[in-house]
Amino acid sequence: MRYLGAAALILGAAACSSGGTGNNGTGNGPVCANTFLNPVAQGADPWVTRHEGRYYSVESRDGGIYVYRTDTLTSLKRNPIRVWSPPSSGWNQTDIWAPELHLIDGRWYIYYAAGQPGPAGQDAAFTDQRSGVLESAGLDPQGAYTDRGMLYTGDDVAGGTNPVWAIDLTVHRINGQLYAVWSGWEENRPTHVTPQHLYIARMSNPWTIATNRVKISSPVEAWEIGTQLNLQEGPEFLVNGTNTFIVYSARESFLPDYRLGLLRLTAPTADPLNPASWAKTGPVFTGAPNAGVHGVGHASFTTSPDGSEQWIVYHSKTQTAPGWNDRVIRMQKFTWNADGTPNFGTPVASGVPVLVPSGQCP
Repeated sequence: MRYLGAAALILGAAACSSGGTGNNGTGNGPVCANTFLNPVAQGADPWVTRHEGRYYSVESRDGGIYVYRTDTLTSLKRNPIRVWSPPSSGWNQTDIWAPELHLIDGRWYIYYAAGQPGPAGQDAAFTDQRSGVLESAGLDPQGAYTDRGMLYTGDDVAGGTNPVWAIDLTVHRINGQLYAVWSGWEENRPTHVTPQHLYIARMSNPWTIATNRVKISSPVEAWEIGTQLNLQEGPEFLVNGTNTFIVYSARESFLPDYRLGLLRLTAPTADPLNPASWAKTGPVFTGAPNAGVHGVGHASFTTSPDGSEQWIVYHSKTQTAPGWNDRVIRMQKFTWNADGTPNFGTPVASGVPVLVPSGQCP
């Protein structure tokens, strides 16, 4: 979940630089650092995808949505292009949260959450958040986009009435069929203890929800129940062979106990719209207080340049005090357990050299 826009650039060192002495000792040409340091940037809710040898990331800041392009995973925020600004009226004027960038059938789609302004003279109430989608004009992730409107996230898809609060929407194909998964409320009557659940629906195309939502997970386990709020948010698909997972964030995003949980589709042919088809485990990734890494969550996943390694890109807090202003972006390699589930390990402490992704340096 993102309440505040992310700040600009990089905190830790990492990647290829020009000048200096290369391996041949000639002092000519670029030098590639073999290690990097976490955190790699300020910000929250990182989304990274690899396409045609480059990494693209997307971020909401300065009231709009930006797409970045880089050859180097450990230097995400390069070549920013503002691809969309919200309208001056309508449902999606403000509070642009957690955009994601997906290539589907030859077009890029950016899924995001947005809302309407709060009462005059006050901060936005955040009670009107809904999910929307932008469609690219062509194959350039940093090119022009058209606003395809709000996605329906309620219980009356035939009539389209009463879309319900929804954030952090993501999409994925399972057995050839496109599905959307998001974090939402049961109804649009929030209280200070309104829980957030995970919902799924089938899509007829990248901008149309085709079925009523189905709740597939609620915050009921001891490890996902917070001290102030019971939240499940930031769902992301992760695939390992025939295994399909949804990695999600649990507990409060503004507190140091934010962590990741896991849903696993019980069989490759299981119906994703059946709640019984999803098995929950967790937590699968938590903070490392002794290393100064607090509140880990809202992860995305990509590969090293040569495709041999899996990498998790996530945000964490730098302080234990409540708040969202101290979030930073981190990344590290992860592996797979014998049962096919992801093994994210423990967060690497700030300032500890980490080997760059395989293939990043020649």
